Amino acid sequence: MATDHDDLREQSIGELLKRLSEETATLVRQELELAKAEATQKGKEAGVGAGLFGGAGVVGLLALGALTAAIILALDLAMAGWLAALIVALVYGAIAGVLALRGRDRFKEAGPPVPEQTIETVKEDARWAKTRARSATK
Repeated sequence: MATDHDDLREQSIGELLKRLSEETATLVRQELELAKAEATQKGKEAGVGAGLFGGAGVVGLLALGALTAAIILALDLAMAGWLAALIVALVYGAIAGVLALRGRDRFKEAGPPVPEQTIETVKEDARWAKTRARSATK
């Protein structure tokens, strides 16, 4: 560590600024890659949740159709027919409920679309750069 500090003292301001510029550019590229990877992961999780919500909507529509058939058949006094349709509607409704709950849970797991890890590493990088700048001026 001491040799690195001594090497910095021997370099000119121009060389130090050039080195800082290169390291900053590399750091920015790395942080952008990290943010991109983090956003992709969160997007995948949200996509799965959206798909489950879509499935819940379709199955919920089927439940409404079956419930409608059950009411029509009940009015027609065809006891066996409406009972069967009601059972189907209840099963579809249960499936829709399970899919909706799972979709909600997946959305919660995805979290906000903020690259939290990238923000933390940028803060660390800023602290590191301040430390390096202070040591270069001593």
